[in-house]
Amino acid sequence: MTPGESDRSDRLDAGWCDDPLLDVADLVAGYGATEVLRGVSLCVGEGEVVSLVGRNGAGKTTTLRAIVGNVAPDAGRVAFRGEDVTRLSTEETVRRNVAFVPEERRIFPGLTVAENLRIGRLGGSDTARSRDPQDVLAEFENLREHPDRLGSALSGGEQQMLAIARALVAGADLLLLDEPTEGLAPFVVRRVEDLVRNLNDEGISVLLVEQNVQVALELADRHYVLDRGEIVYHGTSDELRENDEVMDRHLGVTT
Repeated sequence: MTPGESDRSDRLDAGWCDDPLLDVADLVAGYGATEVLRGVSLCVGEGEVVSLVGRNGAGKTTTLRAIVGNVAPDAGRVAFRGEDVTRLSTEETVRRNVAFVPEERRIFPGLTVAENLRIGRLGGSDTARSRDPQDVLAEFENLREHPDRLGSALSGGEQQMLAIARALVAGADLLLLDEPTEGLAPFVVRRVEDLVRNLNDEGISVLLVEQNVQVALELADRHYVLDRGEIVYHGTSDELRENDEVMDRHLGVTT
């Protein structure tokens, strides 16, 4: 067992979320008259990687958007480091060192890699785990080699890396990742996996929404399964792998 694996086992043995970094309780949210989330509760402990998995349309992205303030919850509570952030704007939440990388990535296609990273400094917290753009760039080999390349000229994998790098520049204690491997080639998926592991080793907690169940199983300490706006299961990777009913019924994975 490697040191990283040992640390991860210690965190699991300590309990689910004795002192949660992120605590979501009975969250109800949707769009207009359409209710998407029906009482979602989950937590992320300090130093954890936690996944939220489920079929398309289960409400995974809406959960992240409600946490970060893109969607106003109708009921429930979101707390970060014990502070109620349920009604805060996205900008106010980000200033508390919560970074959100949406599925669409949303880089600026007309700006260079270096310019996108400098933009990431805007709106961050003065006390955030912020980083110098050049230091962040040094961790991303492909981006480091092409700092003057326009965002529109980057591959899908490079755009994903840039979106994550920009979040790190702003500063992050908690990183919300929405489908970070969507549409990427297998070898690029492995690079994203390595990046998430490295960030977690540096102390950044991660809430990961991932359609690729195998990626989630490899990366996360614990997993919440969402179905039709409700959490129907949570457990460790080993427990989820061994639960054929949940894997088949709620995730569409035959083991």
